[in-house]
Amino acid sequence: MARSLRVAVEYIPQVKSALPLNGYPSQKAFATDVGVSVSTVKNFLSGKPVDYLYFVEISEKLGLDWQEIAYKELEAQPNHNLAIEETSPFLSGSPITHPRYFFGRQKQLKRLFNLLKRHPLQNAAIIGKGRIGKTSLLHYLKNITTTPVEELRPGQKYDWLPKPEIYKWIFVDFQDPRMASRERFLSYILENLGMKVPESCDLDNFMDVVSDNLHNPTVILLDEIGVGLQRCPELDDEFWESLRSLATNQTGGNLAFILATHESPIELAHHTGHSSPFFNIFGYTAYLGALSEKEARKLITSSPISFADEDVEWILEKSQCLPLFLQILCRECLFNLEDGETDNWREEGLRQIEPFAHLLSE
Repeated sequence: MARSLRVAVEYIPQVKSALPLNGYPSQKAFATDVGVSVSTVKNFLSGKPVDYLYFVEISEKLGLDWQEIAYKELEAQPNHNLAIEETSPFLSGSPITHPRYFFGRQKQLKRLFNLLKRHPLQNAAIIGKGRIGKTSLLHYLKNITTTPVEELRPGQKYDWLPKPEIYKWIFVDFQDPRMASRERFLSYILENLGMKVPESCDLDNFMDVVSDNLHNPTVILLDEIGVGLQRCPELDDEFWESLRSLATNQTGGNLAFILATHESPIELAHHTGHSSPFFNIFGYTAYLGALSEKEARKLITSSPISFADEDVEWILEKSQCLPLFLQILCRECLFNLEDGETDNWREEGLRQIEPFAHLLSE
């Protein structure tokens, strides 16, 4: 049996409502009655780990089935099709989707979450050159506030939102050819919102469903929106104007868009022949460049095998703290240490980053 338990995310609203339903006017009053600290009660109600015995006692006091509301780790199931279970600490080809392996961008994250934790939710654009980490940042926004604490790095900030369990996040990748279809895009949004998809999912029906049923804070993350504007003729100005109307007038301030692109939304719209006012609603822009040296060092020290000081300094110099270069050079250094090789891994590292040398001059 685990030494601590926590309330599963889907049960947090029920748990919080149980306090007044059982006649307790405050968390302090309940804590005094049960004989535990107020901080323990707060942790229990917010889904943070508490001691196993306290968890059971508090649940029973509130008339809750502790076994039902407790977060359950997925049991490992044998899968003979899976040959790899260990997660790579350094990723150089794919976006980072698990928050544990995401480093830096704290200034941008603070500003973005500040836009999303109060009504009305506000829109934002993430701008940066290719391979700078825009997609990874979108995934981090979506996942960090609901990822179990035990899956994060020690001390990693996760409490960006006061009530993360009530938020809905929808990630849209315009490189997915299915998103080029207006009807498929609209259906996808409704499906992820848990709303009924009308038989004819046109703009009018979509607007009716969302405006009538969207009551929780919702953030739609638009990745590679430039592809959507350049290659998807069904996503015309009428389409974008409808999304703008939803965000600004139809959903009570509960809807926001965050998009990722290489240039400002207004310039992007102009260059692709669009004139919709949708591209004027992005009041904050997060510009992504190289990581700071402090952020880069944190990424390097996340290696499961420590690097020599001289190797760390060499990686910082050659990468110029660009995330892609850092990931590649750290990967090569780690491979060398794991294999116990004595060859010059630095030469191989430079060969691996050479195809991306243009990023240094962009």
